[in-house]
Amino acid sequence: DVYYWECKGYTPLFPRILGHEASGIVESVGEGVNDLKPGDHVLPIFTGECKECRHCLSEESNNMCELLRINCDRGVMLADGKTRFSINGKPIYHFVGTSTFSQYTVVHVGQVAKISPTAPLDKVCPISCGICTGFGATVNVAKPKKGQTVAVFGLGAVGLAAAEGARVCGASRIIAVDVNPRRFEEAKRFGITEFVNPKDYDKPVQEVIVEMTGGGVDRSV
Repeated sequence: DVYYWECKGYTPLFPRILGHEASGIVESVGEGVNDLKPGDHVLPIFTGECKECRHCLSEESNNMCELLRINCDRGVMLADGKTRFSINGKPIYHFVGTSTFSQYTVVHVGQVAKISPTAPLDKVCPISCGICTGFGATVNVAKPKKGQTVAVFGLGAVGLAAAEGARVCGASRIIAVDVNPRRFEEAKRFGITEFVNPKDYDKPVQEVIVEMTGGGVDRSV
């Protein structure tokens, strides 16, 4: 969010409420919303799905919804081109359709995913972005086969989720690449089997991985 706050490569739009990860409870729904009701537990999703366009109906590209694909420059609701936030009568703009750095937000129905009411809201919020991004990239796109080797670059939330995805797919070796050695022990819980710190070598890390695996990994995330 700091990246967009600094407006690197994007149109400055202020004031706006940033934030793209969260969990919450539906307080009310608009006209025509039938699959959600007040009290439902949900995760806001900044890459929404209208469930009707050709991308949403495709098994290969449902993160490219023609209506709700990510748009960092849009600061209003799609239905009427207006904001739902204001202060002293002046508009405050939205961010990627979620604006989660707030106690209350308003989103398109296609930008929330209903979750189990037993899921702890204070713990599941990363699933709305970081976890599903890494896990999905591995399981749905890279699709490593059982016994194959996988390299994961970076052990942040996305990288750990990617490693978990590789573990679930049955990868035999999951090699993590990160410059912070303190992350390695924790990463083992997500399936990481080996750790490579580029700072420990005087050659490109990809060459190190090629040597470790006798020619390279089957998948890289």
